[in-house]
Amino acid sequence: MTSTTSPASVRFSGVVPPVATPLLPGGAIDHASLARLVDTLIDSGCSGLFALGSTGETAYFTDDQRVAIARTIVDTTAGRVPIIAGAIELTAARIIETARRLTAVGVDAIVTTAPLYTLNSPTEVAAHFRAIAAAIDAPLWAYDVPVRVHTKLGLDLLMGLATEGVIHGVKDSSGDDVGFRRLLAANEAAGHPLQLLTGHEMVVDAMLLAGADGVVPGFANVEADGYVRLWEAAERGDWSAARVEQERINRLFELVFQPAGLSGDATGVGAFKAAMVARGLIDHAVMASGVESLDDVAVEKIRAILGAHDLLPV
Repeated sequence: MTSTTSPASVRFSGVVPPVATPLLPGGAIDHASLARLVDTLIDSGCSGLFALGSTGETAYFTDDQRVAIARTIVDTTAGRVPIIAGAIELTAARIIETARRLTAVGVDAIVTTAPLYTLNSPTEVAAHFRAIAAAIDAPLWAYDVPVRVHTKLGLDLLMGLATEGVIHGVKDSSGDDVGFRRLLAANEAAGHPLQLLTGHEMVVDAMLLAGADGVVPGFANVEADGYVRLWEAAERGDWSAARVEQERINRLFELVFQPAGLSGDATGVGAFKAAMVARGLIDHAVMASGVESLDDVAVEKIRAILGAHDLLPV
């Protein structure tokens, strides 16, 4: 299956979760749980899906596994919402290869970061995005995640690429709220050439009030309904209701802070997966190879938080 969508017609707004990747004991992809999760997210009212992001543990999978994950998401979605897929690789040449394989199975857009491992100037980073955009038949998005890439995508770079038509949107996981507000203002002043999504789960109400087009919350894998209610409140201008829902989500998000002494990947995605198993959304909380699993104490604390919010199956 190949995407036939033109860049101008692919829009991502509202709640666009970065889909987690369920695994079977032994580490194989749990395609049945993945399909069930996709259906749950769409049925909850999510308006798009982000495949193969950080929450999807994409860095731990082979190219063939990434394609298989994307195929299951595309096939299950069956055109109901658009799909943006992460082509996260070292440099442009490898990103182009990955992106072409992902678009061949039907994803609607590609998102990627600045180069990894290499030491590049802003001029070289801009050339990196231009080369990718010119070589793929899908809209290209920029993923600003300096905690992983160690390169911050600056305002002038992003707006320059937007003016050239190289990138169509930005997924902001920079942790720089001032920088994101400046990007929102510059984008609006330029006629809104970019779709701008925040990845900050705990300040979604504030970012929507500031003008973000939507949110990419990893925690939506656990509680998509809450983020959809938050988005709907923001859409109708009911900022009081949006704040109430955000505060409820933030109390639930405390489950991410229950594991202790683990890596960032093990803590965040591990907590999501433990909560998803507790809710019956996926079958196993298995982490990608090389990442530690949560201990029983953390899992019980997570279950207690879910139980306090009436989110465990009866």
